[in-house]
Amino acid sequence: MKTLRTPDDRFVDLPDYAFEPHYVEIADGEGGTLRVHYIDEGPRDAAPVLLLHGEPSWSFLYRHMIPSLVAAGHRVVAPDLVGFGRSDKPTATTDYTYARHVGWMADVLFDQLDLHDITYFGQDWGGLIGLRLVAAQPERFARVVVGNTGLPIAGRTLSEAFLAWQKFSQESPTFNIGKIVSGGVANPMSDAVIAAYDAPFPDDTYKAGARIFPSLVPKSVDDPAHPDNVAAWEVLARFDRPFLCAFSDQDAVTKGGESIFIRNVPGAAGQPHTTIVGAGHFLQEDKGPELAQVIIDFIAIT
Repeated sequence: MKTLRTPDDRFVDLPDYAFEPHYVEIADGEGGTLRVHYIDEGPRDAAPVLLLHGEPSWSFLYRHMIPSLVAAGHRVVAPDLVGFGRSDKPTATTDYTYARHVGWMADVLFDQLDLHDITYFGQDWGGLIGLRLVAAQPERFARVVVGNTGLPIAGRTLSEAFLAWQKFSQESPTFNIGKIVSGGVANPMSDAVIAAYDAPFPDDTYKAGARIFPSLVPKSVDDPAHPDNVAAWEVLARFDRPFLCAFSDQDAVTKGGESIFIRNVPGAAGQPHTTIVGAGHFLQEDKGPELAQVIIDFIAIT
């Protein structure tokens, strides 16, 4: 598997992102290894809050949440998915599959870091991958919070906004990561912040993962990820640990998606589900401190 590694100087002086980098080496599935980056802030003996980003962002997305969570006494772990951020980037789109992403993150979080008693938050693909991890080893998770995400299976309609995004990702001749993220927020982003989302991708050769991700969302029973997601839903249908939805009010991609979790996950019953007002798809960018407080409060009451 051929990979690229973004030069370190691309990550110098990014706004509000001065976290120390940490790395683990994992198997790539083809006899080689991948270096995966993660943030690890706060006391190491505290129960971890796991923050998983989606597409096409990276852990920079959580820069306004991590300080609040650490100030509340929590350890915060925020990895960069393979192909994103400071993690290694396989150069062929065929190197990326839904199952591989789940396996790579399981290796990082379970085998390498051996996290337990996890409070997990996932958004976008951070939910699609993270919820599969919850289903794989539910005993490691104390509670779950999800926002602007889903766990798609055939028969559940995908939004028109998502289908348009999927088409764009495969057909557009240009794929400007920073501008894509800026198009998914409710509040304007500065040029410096847009540039920070571009930082992991010096040129198009680094963007294979970002390009292919939208097409990996299962839409039919023939999709290789469909049976795995069905199996994950069978576990979530028995998951009775606290499960909270914190979707935003201005995300056309996942609008109404919280109802599926509230209806089907036992742990969601009676929880203080909330709507983050004034936020788009990337609610961490729009309302990071507010979302962090939702997680802090949820930990405190459960």
